[in-house]
Amino acid sequence: MALPRRALVLAGCAAPWVRVGAQVPLRVVYPAPESSLDRRFDDMVDLLREALTRTQARHGPFELRPHTEFLTQPRQLLELEQGQSLSVQWSATTLDKERRLLPVRFPTRRGLLGFRLCLINRHRQQEFRRVRTLDELRRYSLGQGGTWVDTEILRSQGFRVETGHYEGLFKMLAAGRFDLFPRGINEVFAEQAARQAEWPDLVVEDSLALHYPMPYYFFFNKRNAALAARVEEGLRLMLRDGSFEHHFWTHHGAALRQARLGERRLLRLQNPLLPPETPLHQVPLWFDPERKPSL
Repeated sequence: MALPRRALVLAGCAAPWVRVGAQVPLRVVYPAPESSLDRRFDDMVDLLREALTRTQARHGPFELRPHTEFLTQPRQLLELEQGQSLSVQWSATTLDKERRLLPVRFPTRRGLLGFRLCLINRHRQQEFRRVRTLDELRRYSLGQGGTWVDTEILRSQGFRVETGHYEGLFKMLAAGRFDLFPRGINEVFAEQAARQAEWPDLVVEDSLALHYPMPYYFFFNKRNAALAARVEEGLRLMLRDGSFEHHFWTHHGAALRQARLGERRLLRLQNPLLPPETPLHQVPLWFDPERKPSL
């Protein structure tokens, strides 16, 4: 039986996660990168694609595409909360985000983003090698994005944090606007290499590492529990058959080896934004620098 014209019009205006007909691919719109050099989330796109692919036999085909424009994290949260053009967001979790959105409590990066190395001006390396404690590190200013969860975490631990937009932070560091730019292990080496020609004095500091618990989740609109459940199903399948571990080391293994965590002074901080439901007790989900990979 043919659908009435009004029903077809309404279907065409449906939210981005709605499937119309069994054979129509599920359209999943994810956040676009900030610039052509922004490769921070390639692993998240690959992981989302693999989780959806693993569940295709049960839940049908899908179409994965980036948003048509870059959205800041607050805009992503608002669009997702209101059920507009975005289907999914990935982010470090907070109490506020878990209140407003539907989290899949599966740490997609195994907590790796909470291990931070710092970009610095290469002429100051000897100075930072003398830092031994958090109190000594607090004498220096840090740079972070104005809307990043890290900014609030670091300020809560007594650090002075200067803020800016992502690409501008590299320029600010080169100009001496702040002293250190903490980045995730999975980010820092690629970022430094991509900008070496423009900012040749920016290097990865070689003696320190910071750590705070920082699970990085997929988030969905609360009315879209079906998509959230499908993605979690795919992630759990990957965890069971070892392909999640393979994904992790494929995307982050080179950076981890380059980081030489065992040779650095690891300074640990608290994360006051961590929700009580965080599955810290599920040991296989988390990266432990002292535990060898099973690959």
